[in-house]
Amino acid sequence: MMVHKVLVANRGEIAVRIIRSCKQLGIETVAVYSKADADALHVQLADEAICIGEVPAKSSYLHMENILSAAINTGAEAIHPGYGFLSENAKFAKLCEECGITFIAPSAQVIEKMGDKAEAKKLMKEAGVPLVPGSADEVTLSEGKSILKEIGLPVLIKASAGGGGRGMRVVRNADDFEKAFYAAKQEAKAAFGDDGVYIEKLIENPKHVEVQILADKYGNVVHLGERDCSIQRRNQKVVEEAPSTLPQQTRDAMYEAAVKAARHVGYENAGTVEFIVKDDEFFFIEMNTRIQVEHPISEMITDIDIVQEQIRIASGEKLSFTQDDVQFRGHAIEVRLNAEDPKHDFRPSPGRIEVLHIPQGLGIRFDTFLYTDYEIPPYYDSMVGKLIAHGKTRQEAIRKMRAALEELVIEGVGTNQMFLHMIMLQETFEQGDVDTSYIQANLKRLLHYET
Repeated sequence: MMVHKVLVANRGEIAVRIIRSCKQLGIETVAVYSKADADALHVQLADEAICIGEVPAKSSYLHMENILSAAINTGAEAIHPGYGFLSENAKFAKLCEECGITFIAPSAQVIEKMGDKAEAKKLMKEAGVPLVPGSADEVTLSEGKSILKEIGLPVLIKASAGGGGRGMRVVRNADDFEKAFYAAKQEAKAAFGDDGVYIEKLIENPKHVEVQILADKYGNVVHLGERDCSIQRRNQKVVEEAPSTLPQQTRDAMYEAAVKAARHVGYENAGTVEFIVKDDEFFFIEMNTRIQVEHPISEMITDIDIVQEQIRIASGEKLSFTQDDVQFRGHAIEVRLNAEDPKHDFRPSPGRIEVLHIPQGLGIRFDTFLYTDYEIPPYYDSMVGKLIAHGKTRQEAIRKMRAALEELVIEGVGTNQMFLHMIMLQETFEQGDVDTSYIQANLKRLLHYET
């Protein structure tokens, strides 16, 4: 039976996004907010809103007891965590279960298994999913040195318990290995409370491609195609598109591997299996046990509401479609709008929105929490919206994105709008000639714009 009331344990555009999908399903919503977000859009759109703490995330959006109390006191049967904050926190998922609250995400057991990168690699090896050469588990310094001799330089030291570029070090010289090893462990401990690290061969300048999957508790697992997320800055995605420009044979093999991975770990709900791709060979890097920031482009090319499917699955329903029902239509591109100043090392630029004009047109979507006179708080992530363009072809999607970026007006704060527009204008981008080094290699040219 479908849940009747959902608490959204998040903020910003993803909270707004979830609330809208709930409303379309006739589900009541509860927003939670810190004192800095009292005037936020998600607070205004929800049926109820509860203040859960002070400005710091640890006192509000990461405060499990306050969030669970808000759910219990409002009679919310389920919690949707969105992405970030508590979305991949196995402890929170367990607490929800103990409180009789449905967690709209995979089980705590799966989150735990796939959140440990070393454990995830072992599971993927069992499933027959291609892996980057490296350690099968967390390593000690001496074990790391042995693996280094076995797979050769360069290598990547990575935190077992996290992602987002934290607890990660590149080693190109064997003499630097020990120092980098301990630096990665120290950063991992500070960021994730776990200093475990593993080692893998560094595949230089690959494409970063992920497959969107959905799975219900009846054994049905489907994929919604792939997304190319190669355009990144400091391991943070900036531009995403679906589908990728990879050969169909490679894409089909990735779909098969992703579905195989999900089945092997008993996955339920929405998730993504992420790969790096080099010379049409692909290797598993991680599985994100949550909805992704870039999910709208998969929705645009399939016409499937991923959030609604998440809620149906969590409510005990079967997927509303089969793999054969999934039809891919055209091409979609997403850019992440951040309140930042690219010309000053992408410095955050919070402040009051004086003027806001959102572009219109067939195939244009803008997921945001902004409105005129809203004051962007300086305490959280700088992303303020996601602009999505869908066209019949990749070239049409690029043209639509250029036009939408030219029409978009956000005054009062600095944004990366013109920086994104410059990416859309590059011939190399038009040709699909991109990899994870793209922004760094072209930074000077991309910053050469007039405001």
